[in-house]
Amino acid sequence: MVDLKKEIKFSDLLPKRKPKDDLPEVEETPKEKKPKSSFLKKDLSFKRKPKAARETGADAEDEKPKKEKRKRAPRQKGPKRAKKLVGLKIGGSQLAAARVVNNGSPELVQVARENLDHGLVVGGELREPERLAEELRAFFRKHKLPRQGVRLGIANNRIGVRIFEIAGIDDPKQLENAIRFRAQEVLPIPIEEAVLDYQVLGDRVDEEGNKVRRILLVVAYRELIDRYVSACKKAGIRLTGIDLEAFALLRALATPSEEEDAGPADAAMVVVAIGHDRSTFAVSDGRVCEFTRVLDWGGGTLDVAIARELDAAPSEAEPFKRDLSLAVENVPEGLTPEQAATAREAIRRQLQGFARELVSSLQFYQNQPGSLGIGEIVITGGTAHLPGLAEELQKLIGVRVTVGDPLARVKLGKKLKETEQVGSLAVAIGLGIED
Repeated sequence: MVDLKKEIKFSDLLPKRKPKDDLPEVEETPKEKKPKSSFLKKDLSFKRKPKAARETGADAEDEKPKKEKRKRAPRQKGPKRAKKLVGLKIGGSQLAAARVVNNGSPELVQVARENLDHGLVVGGELREPERLAEELRAFFRKHKLPRQGVRLGIANNRIGVRIFEIAGIDDPKQLENAIRFRAQEVLPIPIEEAVLDYQVLGDRVDEEGNKVRRILLVVAYRELIDRYVSACKKAGIRLTGIDLEAFALLRALATPSEEEDAGPADAAMVVVAIGHDRSTFAVSDGRVCEFTRVLDWGGGTLDVAIARELDAAPSEAEPFKRDLSLAVENVPEGLTPEQAATAREAIRRQLQGFARELVSSLQFYQNQPGSLGIGEIVITGGTAHLPGLAEELQKLIGVRVTVGDPLARVKLGKKLKETEQVGSLAVAIGLGIED
């Protein structure tokens, strides 16, 4: 039988900061007093412990009898210190970071992007931690990014997210054990190989008077998480949290409700981030992520399709993809009109397969109890900027499709300039936002 008490959470995989003279030590909070923090945004405590007396024993007091202890004036409480976070997304072809100051409304003060060699990260799986550590070290040094307060995003088909209910349990320890027991039933991941985290979304009382709690559960393979944490640690990056890219995506593109007790929206919000080799699909009821899935389709799929038609390498086809339009019959430089038409048709064929994946995911969501109607699909990511792509998907799916603006929720810092292809920064920006 599996010992459920030995299971760990995402936050347990974060490297602990070693005490130094000029740095506060990590202070552990007793379990019985530890508050439940935001889901998957487990922040380490860096409170400085009380300073130990320099002298101990009566003899030490007698050595300096003339020295009087000065009483410090009561410390006045000032405004709450702004929380600064660096959202870090490690994609299949790019590193992206966003530095956000959370002080009332989030302020985006820095963004950075660099290409990443293909094959280092495939389908969200980190293949070479040592090489990634080198890339991260150079990336943070080049852009002068803070190495503390970094929140990492993860997305992979081997991460499971489920919502279910548990009734009749009031004791917190019994509830935790019940949730972990249910995890073995609802998710196809061996519990002994998993990292588990959950959040109680709310509760109600059923007809028999029992309290029923609604649980959001996330389970991921421990090895998957550990590889990323190890690479960040070797790069000198101190992670303050690990978050699902789907949750970050919704934070960046969804406007939070002003009323905490507000009911769910009339229609679900569907957001899709199109990456290089995978796309993150997330559905929200306006408050929490109700369903998420990682689709094995991305901008790289279009590169391969165009390259096949032009008898070229995918890396050579990628610039043509950026210059093509599905809205007008344009001819990018370096292509003949016939080649441009052939490449455009190849893109449309691949979009049909992507549309089928989206429809399948929407149908799966709507087969769940309590699912909402679909109002629109918001797309983001670098490929989302392809002119006419949203309109093409809308025709194929039959649901309104729009291109999201990751800057809508943040105010831009004075030194930050407008950036192109902002869609590829959506996840990083969401990781930096603290709601």
